[in-house]
Amino acid sequence: MAAAEAWARQEKVRKFEEFVDQRLKPDLANAIAQRDKVFEQQKTFSLDLKRNIENLERNGVTSMRSMVNLGSEVYMQAEVPDTRHIFVDIGLGFHVEFTWQEALQFISVREARLTRQIDEYTHLIASIKAQIKLVCEGIREVLQLPAEKELSPRNTW
Repeated sequence: MAAAEAWARQEKVRKFEEFVDQRLKPDLANAIAQRDKVFEQQKTFSLDLKRNIENLERNGVTSMRSMVNLGSEVYMQAEVPDTRHIFVDIGLGFHVEFTWQEALQFISVREARLTRQIDEYTHLIASIKAQIKLVCEGIREVLQLPAEKELSPRNTW
């Protein structure tokens, strides 16, 4: 009787561990990767594009020469005769022609949306971590182990 009970307990633990390893951990890794991707998009818009437009505006640059990546790290020189209108990637391979002010407005809207996405992914990540902790607590109870002590905060000074 005790052997059957121990086997049933071990089977429950195995299923809990399998759920964590095959479902929750991949979901967590995916959510973190997606959030990192959105962080990268936010960096591109807020740091790179916005700063470049503001520099063009501040310095009154109306034409310029630049190096353009054609792909596979092959570059060529490009002449931009009028920088007052720029093309911005709006997603799904579409580009829209904007004036500097229109582009800055679009960037602000896009940044707000990206910030919301980052917040959503952060909440999802916290939820998955809480689920993992809950399953680990379930395993502890099935194995009838004593509860872990909460670590008290340390003074860092």
